[in-house]
Amino acid sequence: MQFKKLADLDLKNKRVFIRADLNVPQNDDGSVAEDTRIRASIPGIKLALEKGAAVMVTSHLGRPTEGEFKPADSLAPIAKRMSELLGQDVRLIQNWVDGGFTVKPGEVVLLENCRCNKGEKKNSEELAKKMAALCDVYANDAFGTAHRAEATTHALALAAPVACAGPLVAAELEALGAALLNPKRPLVAIVGGSKVSTKLTILDALADKVDQLVVGGGIANTFLLASGLPIGKSLAEKDLVPEAKRIIDKLAARGASVPIPVDVVTATKFAADATPTVKAATDVGEDEMIFDIGPKTSAELADIMAKAGTIVWNGPVGVFEFDNFAAGTKALAEAIAKSSAMSIAGGGDTVAAVAKFGIEKDVGYISTAGGAFLEFLEGKKLPAVEALEQRYNG
Repeated sequence: MQFKKLADLDLKNKRVFIRADLNVPQNDDGSVAEDTRIRASIPGIKLALEKGAAVMVTSHLGRPTEGEFKPADSLAPIAKRMSELLGQDVRLIQNWVDGGFTVKPGEVVLLENCRCNKGEKKNSEELAKKMAALCDVYANDAFGTAHRAEATTHALALAAPVACAGPLVAAELEALGAALLNPKRPLVAIVGGSKVSTKLTILDALADKVDQLVVGGGIANTFLLASGLPIGKSLAEKDLVPEAKRIIDKLAARGASVPIPVDVVTATKFAADATPTVKAATDVGEDEMIFDIGPKTSAELADIMAKAGTIVWNGPVGVFEFDNFAAGTKALAEAIAKSSAMSIAGGGDTVAAVAKFGIEKDVGYISTAGGAFLEFLEGKKLPAVEALEQRYNG
């Protein structure tokens, strides 16, 4: 992948338009409940400011109706928090598409919710041309929206005088590219989740690339069934057992494997206070449900992580939200932290597990993106990334 980077450009006295991902959770009063994405946007903004640029930032927030702005759609709470993080005033600009506002070098303005603009979700070229007239340089620093072709993520990248990746997007693409396009072997992928159906295309794509494909959660139950093992009343998709068998065979044909749990942790009810029972994977009772991997399986996975060259982690291996069933995911997290492998963790539950077990500093790269991360794993072309690649030479 080749793309221009904001860090490499001369931005002195240039108008820089940054597409950030500031879609943060909010409290009932509209205030910011959790500011990770705002904090993640700050390095790109500061970089542009330090290079002498006049900076415009926009983002979507929630799911507004195009052309029907409501107070609840406003980025005002984000502007307030951004001002605090930057240590300078960030003005919020309404009705900005046709210009009519000024921003000087050293200043930052926040352009109101871009998804309120008609044509945003339809990737309107007409809207993009208007936005392109506002800037000298466009920077995409919103990897979480890279899988969507929208006006501020795709059409604007093609219409702007110069288009580049902000530091967040550049780091994400470099990390993912290194892990999947030119990985150090063995390449291990961990894919957890409740259903095979939601991750089938990812599992299928990874089966062509990885040396070990570790499955967790409800997905693992379907693979246990495919291996002829009992799962009691556990969540599984029996109709996808043939697909699970096909993926196991596909890896085996390449000399790769799907490590199947040898022991599990079960209970008879889904609750935080349910009594956990460790047993061999061959001994799950008809009235039991599997909520975690057992200690022997955890040890086997730890050995795989220790020998890995590259680890891609998407999804826990048990119901880690309940402490009684968190041991497997904790052991996996600690094994990844200790491994010398290049490691990438991505997806909401995975990021939550990384935080819960305190291994943030020991993971090579943590992706905050959801859909874009998964589509990259599938090998799909991301529209926003394609646009930046197109603009590399012009």
